[in-house]
Amino acid sequence: MGNVAVSLKVMPSSSDVDMEKLRKEVAKKVNVKDSKIEPIAFGLRALKLMVIIPDAVGVDTLEKDIRSIEGVGEVEIDSVTLL
Repeated sequence: MGNVAVSLKVMPSSSDVDMEKLRKEVAKKVNVKDSKIEPIAFGLRALKLMVIIPDAVGVDTLEKDIRSIEGVGEVEIDSVTLL
């Protein structure tokens, strides 16, 4: 069993969500290797993440863990790569 690199986008539940705080909360739950905040439109920003998880965990569990954080609206998986 190996590890998987997952690239994903986390959208906040509203434009009022503190993105730095959200980034820290996500980092407490999952192994974030890289993150950046990028503008989307109309003052809305998204958190782009590169996360490393064991392949036995699966992206469904990862997505569920991130969705459980207060302030998270949507989670979109961009890519999954076996390391």
